[in-house]
Amino acid sequence: MNARELQACADRLEKFLITMLASVGRSERRHHGSLYVQGLLLDGERKSIEPLAERVPGGNVQALQQFVGQSPWAWEPVRRLLAQHLEEELLPAAGWIIDDTGFAKQGKESVGVARQYSGTLGKVGNCQVAVGVHLATEAESMPLDWALYLPQAWTEDGERCRKAGIPANTPFRTKLELALELIDHLLAWKLSRQPVLADAGYGNNTEFRQGLVERQLHYVVGVESSTAVWEKPTQRVQPRRRAGRGRPRRPYYRGRPTALRDRAVALPPEAWRMVTWRQGTQGPQRGRFAACRVQPAHGHVEDQPELEPVWLLIEWPPDTEAPTKYWFSNLPEEVSLRRLVRLAKLRWRVEQNYQQLKEELGMDHYEGRGWHGWHHHVTLVCLAYAFLLLERQRLKKNSDSDFA
Repeated sequence: MNARELQACADRLEKFLITMLASVGRSERRHHGSLYVQGLLLDGERKSIEPLAERVPGGNVQALQQFVGQSPWAWEPVRRLLAQHLEEELLPAAGWIIDDTGFAKQGKESVGVARQYSGTLGKVGNCQVAVGVHLATEAESMPLDWALYLPQAWTEDGERCRKAGIPANTPFRTKLELALELIDHLLAWKLSRQPVLADAGYGNNTEFRQGLVERQLHYVVGVESSTAVWEKPTQRVQPRRRAGRGRPRRPYYRGRPTALRDRAVALPPEAWRMVTWRQGTQGPQRGRFAACRVQPAHGHVEDQPELEPVWLLIEWPPDTEAPTKYWFSNLPEEVSLRRLVRLAKLRWRVEQNYQQLKEELGMDHYEGRGWHGWHHHVTLVCLAYAFLLLERQRLKKNSDSDFA
């Protein structure tokens, strides 16, 4: 936004921020929070505090640094209120998207920074990594909550954590554990349950999928082509007892499970259908898909109890020699192929989130090093993103009414 555009919606922005920042405490904090969000919204290459303060009337570098990096206001109430508000505005909701993103960093002092793999970088690099949960509709998506991933090199170094302001005795948690914690937040905030969508980095993990089942959530998650399944529900066979001495025989399976790539190739031609999942700027987005019921062979591989049957969704473009993507879903047996496809393909919206959050709103521009500062900055960026989203919706409604 330029200054003129921001002024045109100043009253709506003020009303929005008065509501969203009510929990941060004193009027000075609410004032600085408002200035910070305005600075994020205004055009500018860098959205770190110094250049941000220069472009906002009344901006003070020291005051904004203190508000973001050191002030003790709690970010969770702000995120909760924003999530509840956006759930009312983004209708009809279609899914919760779980994903992680990286923030390239220099040096070793920024909280959580390490040499680690980042999908954003496409390689191992010096960066922070955060796990996010996003609310998606067929037309929009919005980040609701974030968790900063702390590598074990951090959680095992108490002095390093203390200097960064990380709460004492914070345990190491995998990205999968952080994702489930974020979902627990949404459930505790009384948001309506949505199908969980994630790529194979999460979907491959049996404990993650079971964690969703335990929370009574449906999912559509990516899995790798090497994942093993039973074509028909199966269970271990109890062996007959042998007379005499010797170690008791273990339960066994009849037959062997099948890799997803082999299951896909074995499907008959009539199992495949062309499905359109959305209208894109270049025309309808279509692909060739098939779906069948399978039982993940978790028990066979890990000597664990067998899992319930799920849907296997497969994408095989007509111009490729082999299928390209696979998903598991525990949606009901009567679900349509089109709904499975549309949910599986909805995850692409998270990439739009990241592009605007980083390129336009400076989500990865924060130069502070501490735990509180990172969480405060990300929360305020989400407020700015939400306001832009609501403005787009308002303009669209006004445009539609003009042509009604």
